[in-house]
Amino acid sequence: MALKILVMGIGNTLLSDEAVGVVVMQALAAELGASDDIEFIDGGTLSFTLAVPISECDALLVIDAARFDTAAGTVRHFEGEAMDRFLGENRKGSVHEVGLVDLMAIARLGEHWPQQRALIGIEPAEVSWGEALTPVVAAAVPRACDVARDILDRWRRIGHQSR
Repeated sequence: MALKILVMGIGNTLLSDEAVGVVVMQALAAELGASDDIEFIDGGTLSFTLAVPISECDALLVIDAARFDTAAGTVRHFEGEAMDRFLGENRKGSVHEVGLVDLMAIARLGEHWPQQRALIGIEPAEVSWGEALTPVVAAAVPRACDVARDILDRWRRIGHQSR
């Protein structure tokens, strides 16, 4: 049986590079199209309502702007326990109503935190009013999509092997 995969882009589309998670998720959705095993969600600035789709998936891929104190446009990813550690250690200043770490806590309480999980973060250049990504972050979108496709391909193979 195939894994039920949730791809969630997070970000505020009115705050320039803060929107990069949503932009990458939309690019992936357009490229990969509809399928029975992958659901794409615009997580916006998050809310507790996202705990439900997270609890219903087997694998969770989150894409968001993240501060690494590196060059703008840097793409990094964290999987499994590394994702959990990153979230716990890096509660970034955020415009999000609820943080991803809060959703993780809710999911764990209900024993619904997906075993397969990953976070792709893109270092923002600017988080201020603006409806477009800065050029350096826009240039990182294809790299973030490549990382996401690699993760999704691996998870799909895991799902098919468990049949």
